Amino acid sequence: MPAALKYAYFPGCVAQGACRELYLSTHELTQALGIELVELKKAACCGSGTFKEDSQLLEDSVNARNIALAEQLNLPLLTHCSTCQGVIGHVDDRLKASQTSNPDYVQQINGLLTQQGCSPYQGSTEVKHLLWALVGDYGLEALEKRVKKQLSGLKCAAFYGCYLLRAQASLPFDDPFQPESMENVFRTVGATPVYFQGRTQCCGWPLASYATEASFKMAGGRIQEAIAAGADCLVTPCPLCHLNLDSRQPEVEQAIGQKLGLPVLHLPQLVALALGVEPEKLGLGKHIVSTRPVLEKLGLA
Repeated sequence: MPAALKYAYFPGCVAQGACRELYLSTHELTQALGIELVELKKAACCGSGTFKEDSQLLEDSVNARNIALAEQLNLPLLTHCSTCQGVIGHVDDRLKASQTSNPDYVQQINGLLTQQGCSPYQGSTEVKHLLWALVGDYGLEALEKRVKKQLSGLKCAAFYGCYLLRAQASLPFDDPFQPESMENVFRTVGATPVYFQGRTQCCGWPLASYATEASFKMAGGRIQEAIAAGADCLVTPCPLCHLNLDSRQPEVEQAIGQKLGLPVLHLPQLVALALGVEPEKLGLGKHIVSTRPVLEKLGLA
């Protein structure tokens, strides 16, 4: 088994609101694996990429502070949101490079932080998505040993989304264009991976506020592709993708004129099921599209 793992936990906004089931299932998963999370209660919203539309300095300062909170604990910052990973990880990459190429800019940011009584950014830690923690830190071999319920017969289609794969210059545990980390997790817990063209493309969420119909049609196309490939469910590491693919699936169906009904699971929900965590503890009843067909296929309903 891996050495005890401990992270500074950045849950983000959506998991504490519209996707509360993600917050619940992350707690259950990490507890089952013996991973300790120290929640960053004073952290701020990463901005989901919108802060920089007004000011790059704003995005960098807000997220330098988030990273500094983890640095104070001498822990990696862990998030279960691909968008948070993309934004905070990208800021971390940029500021680490700026420490050499543009130290005055980092000094400017730290000046703003210290004015507010915050610790300065040092560039001394990592920003890590839960998926990378499972694959890279805990390890799939160790994860397999903890499986109590093989998810045999369940066909899972990964939906990576945009930010997790392409927001940062380097991706330590996967290929940004031909990823396999989610599929490898599926295999580890006994599920069957299903591949489809849209698994690494945008769900349409960024368009939702100003081009709603286009957003819904984009989401509908992704879901249709997964269904055509034979998927029993989509599994995503991003709560914003989950909102567009699950919470808005009824509106998506209206936009494309077709019934879909494909369940969409959060990554920690799927893995926690394989670890023997009861479905009721994972918030599987909170989804808009019923997850009952998944549970029935696994003999858990």
